[in-house]
Amino acid sequence: MDTELDDAHTDYTSTRTRPLPTGCAESEADWRRRLQDDTPGGWLLAQNAMTQTLTSGGPIHLMHTTVALEAIRASGQLHVSSGCLVAALYCAPLTEVPGGLRPHNLGAYLLETKPHTRTLAIEITPSGPAPAKGIDYLRLGRLHLRTYQEHHSLLTEAEHAQLRGRALHQILTTAPFLDLLLANATGRRTAPDAFVDHLAAAVPSLPFLGYLYFEVLSEYLMLHSTSAETKAYAEAGEMNNRLYKRLAFSAVDGMGKLFDLSRFCPDQRRLRELLADIEPALAEGAAQYTRDRLSHLFTALALEPGQDAGAFTFCGQDFDSLAEAAPSLLGQTIFRQMRTLERYPQLYLAFEQAKALRAWSYWNAERIAAPFNGFLPKGEIGVNPAYSEARCAVWLAETCERGLVHPVEELDVAFMPRLADLAMTAMRRDATGKAAGHPAAA
Repeated sequence: MDTELDDAHTDYTSTRTRPLPTGCAESEADWRRRLQDDTPGGWLLAQNAMTQTLTSGGPIHLMHTTVALEAIRASGQLHVSSGCLVAALYCAPLTEVPGGLRPHNLGAYLLETKPHTRTLAIEITPSGPAPAKGIDYLRLGRLHLRTYQEHHSLLTEAEHAQLRGRALHQILTTAPFLDLLLANATGRRTAPDAFVDHLAAAVPSLPFLGYLYFEVLSEYLMLHSTSAETKAYAEAGEMNNRLYKRLAFSAVDGMGKLFDLSRFCPDQRRLRELLADIEPALAEGAAQYTRDRLSHLFTALALEPGQDAGAFTFCGQDFDSLAEAAPSLLGQTIFRQMRTLERYPQLYLAFEQAKALRAWSYWNAERIAAPFNGFLPKGEIGVNPAYSEARCAVWLAETCERGLVHPVEELDVAFMPRLADLAMTAMRRDATGKAAGHPAAA
């Protein structure tokens, strides 16, 4: 088994927990109980409609939006992209109902906000049930680092030195705050509002923190919301994706053009304002939740099991010592720095296809035809293009006035085990050709 990929998958229906660095005030089991048992929406972690469909072994219906319908028709091929699903075609679930296919609330949101796209309806007939394992992109740091280590010969010496130097610079620049995260995870708590202000100030220096911050708040909103909208989605077995969409687009200007979480860094005052506009009752507890949850998650993700979180410091570390003690954090930092290289468009497939091959091999071994984003089973799901034991059919679809999706034309296309070129992906680039939102460190 690929242990790095296995560690990056989470199954909320399982009692399995991961080992942590020593000294943490709370275990993964403690947090699992807190999330599942002590929040209004926690039951959806293990009992949501999406994972119940996957584990049933029955047909899986998905929708995908695209701006490239004519290219798909002409080539007869569907390529996948990298991102939170690593190497899958990004989709949302569909549910068979009388009169059509009802989109998951994530899919309904996509249909409302992407009127320029066309919709594909996909039916996957798997060979049997799949485990409820979802891939958590926050846990892919070891994979990113391993890929860099195994393929850095594709870089020039200058590029190699640039990546190492800038990744180390980002971590050392942020080291005092990273040590503060470890202190909070081991029980030495910072005042919640001060913690959030420190976090907001640190994100520009270490962009991975923006992703972690956003996902923690998404978790807080989706599990704690008690709005009528959230309750209605819960009755259908779905988490409310509109909560974090509102948060992201309100917090960051231009997020609709490029969904770039490296720019997500509201301070405590702004955070209160944002949540007061989304669901006022949740504004008061957000800073404390962020402090506790983010500190624990960062420590669990950043340090290797067996490291003493109470004694370790990021200050004064070098590249090799971080590769030993904190490979996941180093890998996440290298991965994001890679996007700033001048040759990134040429290097993209070389590095990301290597990760895709490992992901496909793992999913095939686990009989996963439709991998999903497993930090939370919120409806982000995809198609594994390399799984040969499932039948797939693809239709062009239309949406009726009731919001239901209707297949209207079956397409003669095949899923290809190959990543799409960078220019064809949603990870758009700025006017200079750089991956937008990831400025190089000084």
